[in-house]
Amino acid sequence: MVKCSSRLLDRTFGALADPTRRRILEQLTGGARCVTDLARPYRMSLPAVSKHLRVLEGAGLVRRRRDGRVHRLRLDAKPMQQAQAWIEEYRRFWEQSFDRLDEYLKQLQNKEPK
Repeated sequence: MVKCSSRLLDRTFGALADPTRRRILEQLTGGARCVTDLARPYRMSLPAVSKHLRVLEGAGLVRRRRDGRVHRLRLDAKPMQQAQAWIEEYRRFWEQSFDRLDEYLKQLQNKEPK
């Protein structure tokens, strides 16, 4: 099993649970952006967008750099990679379980009288 901090996974999945935060991360795939650029597409106040950004920062998904009064944010995908590795372990587990079930069902079919 992949060893990941449960707190890190909780924060990552919590941050990714919100569609606004997922769209912000999508915006950041194109490179660093300032807060006002990130806020522009949303029908919410700048403080509301800032709250979403703080959640993303708390999860380690976003890094902030200040240039005077301008705050630039960039994506940091490492926590998502760890979450993906955790999910991958469970995908393999379920695939193996389904393969065993499939094999068992085939054995049962072969034992049925014809």
